[in-house]
Amino acid sequence: MSSLTPKDPDAFQDPLENYDPKVYEDPLEEALAEKTVSEICHEPFVTISPDLPVHKAVEKLAGLHVSCLLVAEEGKLLGVFSDRDVLERVALEFDAVKDRPVRELMTNNPVYVYETDSSAAALTVTAACGFRHVPVLDVEHKVVGIVSPQRVTAFLQQHFVK
Repeated sequence: MSSLTPKDPDAFQDPLENYDPKVYEDPLEEALAEKTVSEICHEPFVTISPDLPVHKAVEKLAGLHVSCLLVAEEGKLLGVFSDRDVLERVALEFDAVKDRPVRELMTNNPVYVYETDSSAAALTVTAACGFRHVPVLDVEHKVVGIVSPQRVTAFLQQHFVK
């Protein structure tokens, strides 16, 4: 077939045939666009049962020196229990709520990212939604980690060129 012969309009044409991948001038821009959340350190993390008494959850936060516990049941994320929850819902009412299950005082329906999302998605959730800690789920909606400000900063520093 000569190059002057017109192409068959019914023949399959691959839309990516003439695709040139994006060229990034900045390694940080490339990392944010091309690297996934799984490439940001998201372990270790701590999960607790939704039935754990509030005082035990507070002890766990303090004892492990963490700011956020992931509340999960059978690996599925139900909520988060953070230092903010302690300050806003527990501190002034501690004696009245200490024996209640954490499910009653946790943050329900937390915003999360999938480990397959772009790394920029994790930054977007922290910046746009105001969450410091963002749960990370796998494609089966199981908890696999948490992204924190320190972990995001470490990721950004790896890709920042001075």
